[in-house]
Amino acid sequence: MPSTLPEGDPAPPDGRLPASALDTLRDRPFGVYLHVPFCSVRCGYCDFNTYTLTELGADGASVSTFADAAVRELRFAGEVLGATPPVETVFVGGGTPTMLAADDLVRMLDGVREVFGLAPGAEVTTEANPDSVTPEGLQRLAEGGFTRVSVGMQSAVPHVLKVLERTHQPANVALAVEAARAAGLQTSVDLIYGTPGESLDDWRTSLEAAIALEPDHVSAYALVVEEGTKLAAQVRRGQVPAPEDDDEATKYELADELLAAAGYDWYEVSNWATSPAARCRHNEGYWDDGSWWGVGPGAHSHVGGVRWWNVKHPNAYAARLASGASPAAGRETLTDEQRYDERVLLGVRLSRGLPLADLRPEGRQAVAGLIADGLLDGPAAVRGSAAVLTRRGRLLADTVVRRLLGLR
Repeated sequence: MPSTLPEGDPAPPDGRLPASALDTLRDRPFGVYLHVPFCSVRCGYCDFNTYTLTELGADGASVSTFADAAVRELRFAGEVLGATPPVETVFVGGGTPTMLAADDLVRMLDGVREVFGLAPGAEVTTEANPDSVTPEGLQRLAEGGFTRVSVGMQSAVPHVLKVLERTHQPANVALAVEAARAAGLQTSVDLIYGTPGESLDDWRTSLEAAIALEPDHVSAYALVVEEGTKLAAQVRRGQVPAPEDDDEATKYELADELLAAAGYDWYEVSNWATSPAARCRHNEGYWDDGSWWGVGPGAHSHVGGVRWWNVKHPNAYAARLASGASPAAGRETLTDEQRYDERVLLGVRLSRGLPLADLRPEGRQAVAGLIADGLLDGPAAVRGSAAVLTRRGRLLADTVVRRLLGLR
């Protein structure tokens, strides 16, 4: 969740949504995202909406009061949305959600239950820093209804973690995953490749370390140098080299090879799971044009083609809710053209592919050329009537999307 908010129309103070958007709520699974904006330190590569404790005063949405503010927004959401289907997925992200006490995380989940209800078998995930979890805290999360923990591993190599300004010890990743598994929680680990100074052997070491943990799910993302971050300034000054596309492509191919050999199947360009049941259903909701309410400073929401985003600063966020007003800073109603573009952009990234019937004529006409170029799977197009990326296509997914949209 980038820290820079998009431009849009003013959001109404009462948060009211068009009836046409509300009418779609029962058509698709509904999820809740909770953004916890606190970190012990700010990593140099991160441009998410996060704050260290020294940046915040005693007022507003502090670590000790954040759960209260989040529950207040959940109740506000219930008033805006009215009757909804039970929530199928909850994802607590950040920041570092586990900077909050486990009881506070459970209290926010209880707020979801109170306002919307949880569907049977609901997936409930929290992200976690390896240094900010304990076996007791993870057990409390499991008892409170959490089902899944995503551990921010990033790398197993100390000098790579140092460049990323990650403060955890590599050994603590294993302790966190083992403790989560012992509590009965599904586990995922997040990796980053392409860090300046990371060799291919370094990346192999990280992949092998992650696989040895036997998590249910692995995410691996190429490092992106975001404007306004400390890392971007270091690259601009020549202190560290910029990531290279060819290097990141080689590392992606290695990740896919090693993960596939270990029994992980890709289901989205940057995500692998041991089985369909181990996939992150919450993220699948994003990719499938689902509806969700985003709780917290800077959080984004989407319901039926209406997208909105909250004010960024925790104190401004808490103040709006305390006054009874919507915390939204702005919103937009997507056009049919925008929704189609997003359908292609997101749908083609999934292993099941994008149904050819969903494409406009110019998109269907582009399929044969993309197959000939080795970017789409020919048998899948014939057998499954879907545009499915090859491994090479995954590396050039943006190119595939542009051609399916009739762009060059």
